[in-house]
Amino acid sequence: MTNDLASRIIEHYLNRGHSKTFAGRYFCYHLIYFEGHHTEMGAIEREKEIKNWTRAKKEALIATQNPDWYFLNNEITDWPPHPDVTAR
Repeated sequence: MTNDLASRIIEHYLNRGHSKTFAGRYFCYHLIYFEGHHTEMGAIEREKEIKNWTRAKKEALIATQNPDWYFLNNEITDWPPHPDVTAR
């Protein structure tokens, strides 16, 4: 859950290869699905619901919005991040 999806995309990109984060360990920085919610509580509840689903059910959800599994990063922010953005 985030209030700033563009910043989160860049954060995951910058953490790639860092073993201390899930996104870093597994090189998770391509966005293929997201949902918007009006409240933080609604977003958190939905995130918890989806986390308990099977992989097949999660894949079916993604396919409803993004059947070709396109990377959506550049629809949210410049991709890749500007060269002046440096790793931490």
